[in-house]
Amino acid sequence: MGFVDRLVSLLTLRRKEVNVLVVGLDNSGKSTLLNHFKGDEARPTHTVPTIGFSVEKFQNKNVGFTAFDMSGQGRYRPLWEHYYRDCQGIIFVIDSSDKLRFVVAKDELETLLQHPDIAGRRVPILFFANKMDMKEAMSAVKISAALALDRIGNKPWHICASNALTGEGLGEGIEWLTSQIWDNMDKKR
Repeated sequence: MGFVDRLVSLLTLRRKEVNVLVVGLDNSGKSTLLNHFKGDEARPTHTVPTIGFSVEKFQNKNVGFTAFDMSGQGRYRPLWEHYYRDCQGIIFVIDSSDKLRFVVAKDELETLLQHPDIAGRRVPILFFANKMDMKEAMSAVKISAALALDRIGNKPWHICASNALTGEGLGEGIEWLTSQIWDNMDKKR
């Protein structure tokens, strides 16, 4: 990024609107995570399971995010692929305390990565190892190994330990995703 681009970016004269998919198995904390980015007055007091999908908007720096919060229930997972083509980033949320379903999460990730609308694109993927406050939670390093994230060679990815209830780790992850989206924009010019 050149000096003028950086200056314009810092002055927030250049704004980008992007679509991101928020996926993961049911009960991983996707909706709770997105609720954290709402203002205190708009934040619901309790979260209910998403049926189908919902749309949330939030902003980080000069990037406006439209987040498609996709249901993680088995019968709704086939809907994810209908949104792959138009997304500029993916947030994959894992319940770090649900060791029994890591294999299912890995299968869903592999299906996503092999889809024709994703496979050939350099879409950044942010992984949130959520629910780190739980006693039986696995570390982000162990989750990374369980999901074989090191085999993702053609896409930038990052994993953050998080707690969607307190917001711990969420800012770091969104900062990373924002920088990746800006990098992708600069490479397309």
